[in-house]
Amino acid sequence: MLCAVYKSRKKEGMFLYVKNKEDFSSVPEVLMQQFGQPELVMLLPLDKREQLGRVSKEKLMSALNEQGYYLQIPPKREDWLAEHRLAMGLSAREESKKF
Repeated sequence: MLCAVYKSRKKEGMFLYVKNKEDFSSVPEVLMQQFGQPELVMLLPLDKREQLGRVSKEKLMSALNEQGYYLQIPPKREDWLAEHRLAMGLSAREESKKF
């Protein structure tokens, strides 16, 4: 099985996998509006892969066969500044100063 992988220009790290290149007919219109103009990243042969980034081959193939697409959402970003401030014994967010 071959699938097309598109990245979002609106949301960094968000990818849309579809069964056929340029065929977004199975993707809900609301999702396409939020995703923005898709930019083709690659055509991916699934039969030669076991793991694809953060999704298993089985989960991806199942989504493609059942709903016609798979949306990969970026992982939640860690707030390193807040973690550092907490480690220093400070509050997670800097208090606003009143003058």
